[in-house]
Amino acid sequence: MIVWINGTHGVGKTTTSSLVQQLLPGSRVFDAEMVGVTLMSVTPGLPETDNFQHWPPWRPLVVETARRILDYTGGTLVMPMTVLVEPYWREISTGLADHGIPIRHFVLHADQGTLRERIAGDTVLGPNSPFRLRYLEPYAEAAATWLRREAEFVDTTHLTAAEAAQRIAEAVER
Repeated sequence: MIVWINGTHGVGKTTTSSLVQQLLPGSRVFDAEMVGVTLMSVTPGLPETDNFQHWPPWRPLVVETARRILDYTGGTLVMPMTVLVEPYWREISTGLADHGIPIRHFVLHADQGTLRERIAGDTVLGPNSPFRLRYLEPYAEAAATWLRREAEFVDTTHLTAAEAAQRIAEAVER
């Protein structure tokens, strides 16, 4: 099984994912961003883009890598990754389903004010990261539309990462 943890940049996916992994026996964390990092290392570089998810190889490589990891290890993969483009999510989720891999799709959500406060105090990319701020509007649009149909929302506005992880782990174990 895959536990996909979605949400905008800076909402706490990486932190929460490592905590979920600790709560789900036999699970591992696989950050699909590493597939993008691998593609960024191709020389000469792939066509210019502002997001490696736009490169057509990224999505099937995520599917194939996740499938191969699960074939090798079994268990559960916890995958923290922002995906805000519905056709990209369809390609990934359909690819995983074609391999018989069930997905529990969660979105870590916080209101815009809370997200802006968290991004302002970010110690990873620095305060007010332009990268993270740039995705607030696309996230809001996806959250108001297709993500509501496709995922289980965990509102983290007033939750710690540990509390969010506990909610996800309990939902998975039900």
